Amino acid sequence: MASGKKFKCALFEILQFSALCIPVFIIIHRFASIVKQVKKAQGQNDGDANTAYWLVVASSIAYVTFVALIIWVPMKYMIAKKRKFFTERKKWRPILLVYMILSTLPCFAFLIASTEVQVNSNLELHLYDTLTDLPVSLVMFSLICVDVIDRLRKCRLTGQMQEAERDAGIHSPVLTHLEQVPTVSGQIDENENENHGATRLKANGSVPGITAPENWENRYSSRTASSSYYTTQYTPSGRLKFLSTNDARAEMFVDCFVFWFDTIELVRVAGLPQVFRSGWVFPIYIFSYISLLRLIVKPKNPIRSSLGVFVQDIPFLFLRIGLITVFGYVTPLIYLFKNILVFLAFVYFNFVTKLKLFNTERMF
Repeated sequence: MASGKKFKCALFEILQFSALCIPVFIIIHRFASIVKQVKKAQGQNDGDANTAYWLVVASSIAYVTFVALIIWVPMKYMIAKKRKFFTERKKWRPILLVYMILSTLPCFAFLIASTEVQVNSNLELHLYDTLTDLPVSLVMFSLICVDVIDRLRKCRLTGQMQEAERDAGIHSPVLTHLEQVPTVSGQIDENENENHGATRLKANGSVPGITAPENWENRYSSRTASSSYYTTQYTPSGRLKFLSTNDARAEMFVDCFVFWFDTIELVRVAGLPQVFRSGWVFPIYIFSYISLLRLIVKPKNPIRSSLGVFVQDIPFLFLRIGLITVFGYVTPLIYLFKNILVFLAFVYFNFVTKLKLFNTERMF
């Protein structure tokens, strides 16, 4: 059993370290290739172009080595030794914070530098490096992998999921609750019983209109029993029975990918030639990186929904309106509708419904 835990821990550490290093190597290698191509296009000899290429590659190797030995490995050691700073974290995740500073931020910086080198060199359009989707997808996929590994660390990879493992930030499936609705005849009988009880209390010398304390308890218990909740859920039988199987660990992968689709789409727009040749590439990458910072907060933290609106939906809404106005439909309208509806729903259900005008008991 202990060997299995050690193997899982070693596997997770290797995967996280790979997610830290691989995007930096590939994106900086792409930047070095662009620099080499630009120098050749400007008429420099192959020796100078190759020297610039290998200097950039060597710098990436030195950076990853420095980060791994000075920051990443000591941090993992302190986490393994359960230091107070790391063991008492309850609202945020330091591993994701360090990863975003050491890996995601340099990757975004070199993506911007790659576009600026091509634009400032006055290359012809057909000489531009158009393979922009691979670097963006690689950075976001590595970020998702680190998030998944951090959530799965407290869960078993074999057997069924236990209740104690749900504190790892995995949302458990919610059963459908059905409330029993009283019928009209039942309400009439209840009113008749209440009127009969009030008449009897008045005859016994009690104060009219006030129910005795012992009757309050009985009345409360009867109402609670009449509005009981059923936690049973319909499950298909027969050949379709396998469709009812679900596990929160599998659903977590879907949640992690869906969580970043909006940011992935906006960063992809920055790779289009008409966009990165303009100044719009800077606000796109800046606000995209700011939206990634909400990953530092744990999934069950109550401020995470508010962060999603203020650091993603509101800035992305104005960015997409500006992009569509200047460049046309470079981004799908469904993401614009998503930003608008999420912002309006957040304001309405959290602020407008608390006003006295909307604080009613009507059905709508």
